[in-house]
Amino acid sequence: MASKDLNIQNRTSHATRHVQELETLYRISHILSVGKNQKQTLAEVLDILDCELGLNRGTVTLLGPDGSEIRVEVAHNLSQEHSRKIRYRMGEGVTGKVIETGKAMIVPKVSQEPLFLNRFDRWNVTKEEISFICVPVSIGQDVIGAISVDRVFDETVQLNEDMRVLSIVASMVANDVRIRREVAVQKQELEDENLRLRHELEDRYRPENIIGNSSAMRDVYRQIHQVAASDTTVLIRGESGTGKELVAHAIHYLSPRADKPFVRVNCAALNENLLESELFGHEKGAFTGAIQSRKGRIEKAECGTLFLDEIGDFSSVTQVKLLRILQERQFERVGSNRTIKTSARIIVATNRDLEKAVEEGVFRQDFYYRINVFPVFLPPLRDRKDDILLLADHFVEQYSRKMNKDVRRISTPAINMMVAYHWPGNVRELENCIERAVLLTTEGVIHGHHLPPTLQTSDASDTIGTGSLNERVNLFERDIIVDALKRCNGNLAVTARDLKTTARIIGYKVKELEIDYKRYCRKRG
Repeated sequence: MASKDLNIQNRTSHATRHVQELETLYRISHILSVGKNQKQTLAEVLDILDCELGLNRGTVTLLGPDGSEIRVEVAHNLSQEHSRKIRYRMGEGVTGKVIETGKAMIVPKVSQEPLFLNRFDRWNVTKEEISFICVPVSIGQDVIGAISVDRVFDETVQLNEDMRVLSIVASMVANDVRIRREVAVQKQELEDENLRLRHELEDRYRPENIIGNSSAMRDVYRQIHQVAASDTTVLIRGESGTGKELVAHAIHYLSPRADKPFVRVNCAALNENLLESELFGHEKGAFTGAIQSRKGRIEKAECGTLFLDEIGDFSSVTQVKLLRILQERQFERVGSNRTIKTSARIIVATNRDLEKAVEEGVFRQDFYYRINVFPVFLPPLRDRKDDILLLADHFVEQYSRKMNKDVRRISTPAINMMVAYHWPGNVRELENCIERAVLLTTEGVIHGHHLPPTLQTSDASDTIGTGSLNERVNLFERDIIVDALKRCNGNLAVTARDLKTTARIIGYKVKELEIDYKRYCRKRG
């Protein structure tokens, strides 16, 4: 009968123990899911092991970055100041052995275990014999640390049960450490990428990197440097395709706000209602489809620069709201009465004749005077002919690299065509023209016939005409021969060898096509 009562008592004790274990694991899983900092989380884990299972003192040790030194991450019921000084080498002591082998160890009596180093002086703390358990913390096959606990020695306690629970906890901790490390790596990668892109943008949008040496562009550069350091509102004016956004970028990256956001809004691409939401943001339920609150571009540009492109397309209502921002630096989100202050710098651009728009009453006069604080005028490409070849060479290099082609130069007739053309689309049209030419060329040289038909006129190409088949063939031949003469410094014999023909044929073609070969001869000193 006594034996039966003892069995019942043992089963009750085991059931109670299992309930405690489940409760312990549940509480630990909850702590690990909260997402506090690592030291605080691990300290709370050890505290629960003490409160629930009587594992009085504990430590979590982790391998250092070089994998040779083991440091104490957290210690429970042990001197924190002392723990910061303690280090283990791989294989040293029970902890070092567990991390080296990846196998858990149970020490029933630490006084009888020569590997136990007692660096925390546990005997002097307890004045009693203690049992020690240490389990590895592993991510896959890699051991990254260990969890160790001790309890006062008791023959009735099943240390294997403690080790089993501790092993489960170690796997949970390992998963938490793995996630934290992955997040840390991703965060560092994002920071590095953000820094790289920021430096790339700064390098790209320096005024020195805006192509052009004409006197008109040098005036633009001087204006950029004058206004960049201030918070003055800038109005960039110029025809479509002249590079107004490049100037806005240059002003931003030369200013003290360079490390803050640069936010661009294309006003022409949005209707009035959508533009208001984009600029000012909106509250949840402000209109159909507003399922959550959203920051506007002005808020996103806080402490940085807000670039409003094509500002001439603003309606009168939007102009009034922007006028308040420019004057008072305040606004409200759509659907809200809460006033928000902003310190964003505002740069605007337009290709419209604002003075005419003011006279016609489609552009507010007060808004015009508020944005026209520091105007910067970008000249059209037709007024900066000296920059055409510089820009063309830049785009040739850019698209040759992009298309993996070895395009070395532009032929003289092709240059003549580009210089003679009036470029209504400005720099953007020139860029598209060069992209097409690089795509078509197979010889490493851009010839006149690689350019768009709009450029291939007799005046522009300095040719005898492009109408009939015969004239087009002559244009092609003349282009090839002029390019070869340029390479060979006007020497007809060398040009013939270069084109794998005879000097007589070259002489005949030069006369027939009315090519002045002497203009390509190198002058002797």
